[in-house]
Amino acid sequence: MLGDYFYHGIFRKSIIAFGTVFNNILVKRKGAAGKIEGFRVPVQYGPYQKFLAAIAAEPGANRLSTQISLPAMSFEIKGLSYDAGRKLVPTQFAKTRPPSGTGEDGRPVQYHQYMPVPYNLEIELAIMSKTQDDGLQILEQILPSFHPSMNVSIEVIDTTKEERDIAIVLNGVGYQDDYEGDFTERRTLLWTLNFTVKTYLFGPIDAIRDVRKVQLDYRTDIKTRSAELRYTAEVESTDLPPIPRDEIDPTVDNYKVVETYEDIYSGDNSFFGLD
Repeated sequence: MLGDYFYHGIFRKSIIAFGTVFNNILVKRKGAAGKIEGFRVPVQYGPYQKFLAAIAAEPGANRLSTQISLPAMSFEIKGLSYDAGRKLVPTQFAKTRPPSGTGEDGRPVQYHQYMPVPYNLEIELAIMSKTQDDGLQILEQILPSFHPSMNVSIEVIDTTKEERDIAIVLNGVGYQDDYEGDFTERRTLLWTLNFTVKTYLFGPIDAIRDVRKVQLDYRTDIKTRSAELRYTAEVESTDLPPIPRDEIDPTVDNYKVVETYEDIYSGDNSFFGLD
């Protein structure tokens, strides 16, 4: 129900994974001495208009302390929508176990939660460059990897360590050159690439502990009689020295199930017609 706080940070992880894809784009140019020099193109989160304004700003107190040079890339979220085509059964549970098999307290645990909900993140990547060649170098390193999508793996839930492959789909490429001034005006070429990140959202998770002890009381008359027979089954360590019941790891420790029956009849002779 709404009101139970949980936060897996899946949107944030999806955005970081998207930006990481473009972390190692290089541009190479011929230097003054004729030597080929290469440098990495920076990529930042935010609207490209912000970075273009910072580049065009005159030096002063309001200018960013870090000089921004071209080429550069930026990306931002443009929209969010539900993806009915990837819909899963909403009432179905998914059960997972952490790689270690235990929770934070060291006890064996299994997690269960409802199936995830598919959502699409619309993200725009902007490539800003001073020259046509710089922009084309960047494009040529990006476009062959998308036909029209590529998959990246992210850990969607920290508690369960569950990983999911999310598809990053390239929808289209746009080009813009707003240069209309004279030779003193700075020219900026802009390429925009529109992507859809197909991610999943998970609800709260519940921890299911292994059952270590079962106690069952029998009675023949629920209204007038107390319990007459008690059945107990519990896990018992067979290692030496024995391990406490709640600390037994069924994947590596030795154990057995001990069953007992106890007569707890209270002496009600009227039950047998002896009064």
